[in-house]
Amino acid sequence: MFNFFKKNDAEKENIEKKEESSKSFWNFSFEGLKKTISNTTKNLVDDVVSSVEEEEVFDDFILDDMEDMLIKADLGVNLASSVTDKLRKQTKVKPSQIKEFLKEEFASILKSVGSCDLNFDDNGLNIFFVTGVNGAGKTTLIAKLAYKFRLSGKKVLLAAGDTFRAAAEEQLDIWAQRAGVDIVRKDGIDAAAVVFDAIKKAQNENYDVLLIDTAGRLHNKRNLMEELNKVKSVIDKLAPESLKESILVLDANTGQNGLSQAKLFSECVNLTSVALTKLDGSAKGGIIIAIAKEFNLPVKLIGVGEKLEDLKLFNPDDFISALFEKK
Repeated sequence: MFNFFKKNDAEKENIEKKEESSKSFWNFSFEGLKKTISNTTKNLVDDVVSSVEEEEVFDDFILDDMEDMLIKADLGVNLASSVTDKLRKQTKVKPSQIKEFLKEEFASILKSVGSCDLNFDDNGLNIFFVTGVNGAGKTTLIAKLAYKFRLSGKKVLLAAGDTFRAAAEEQLDIWAQRAGVDIVRKDGIDAAAVVFDAIKKAQNENYDVLLIDTAGRLHNKRNLMEELNKVKSVIDKLAPESLKESILVLDANTGQNGLSQAKLFSECVNLTSVALTKLDGSAKGGIIIAIAKEFNLPVKLIGVGEKLEDLKLFNPDDFISALFEKK
């Protein structure tokens, strides 16, 4: 009997260690975040603040210059105009208070889109429908996400739904092996058929997570929309309740081009969140705030490196604090 309790204690300890290990991979240290977005901080905050805070009052010349700087910092034209218009219409905020004003504005925008936690059901199949242009880091993000779910003790399946790009299925297959997860790959057939088979397999074999890769070609918008709609229709028919996230993957270095990509994919599918890859070293992290404002979409995942563990959960409070912390 005592051996039984010792065994249970040991199993409990192993589970706790596994969960703690998983959390350490998912979460990002504050210092690590500060370093990752340091170029964004300079571009979006430091340069703007230093150009304004010594002035006595806001006039049209100062605000026009500030608006241009915010646009160049990839905040987007609409949001940059909205921020400066607020300053034009008020008299309480002084140039010396510009840093606190921007901090409150950006924090309010990020909070307005709701929770940044990934939707997940511990008691059923979770489908993650992943979209984005070729080259955004979509396939590697899927691999990192798969790795993290497997590390959390989940049974994970990948669907190689990018049947257009040469060697896309092979690339995802290699990543599946590295992440230690299963894959449904049927080269040369319709993407919707691949997804159909993957969903059936996931349901019949009790998988916890199904990650669906998709094509991201932009040279023919109509074909892209038709293919994504067909895949979405398969999900809606077979497992609508299992679709937890429709994630748009954006390369942080694309800056304001990310807004046009978000618009395109929003027209194709009902997006629920954004994953921002290659944030490490980018000066264009302001796109996180622009997307929240323009499309009411939360960023939920950020890529901060090339290794499998370099995918982190996005925390808006930490992001704002790191963005505005005094040097």
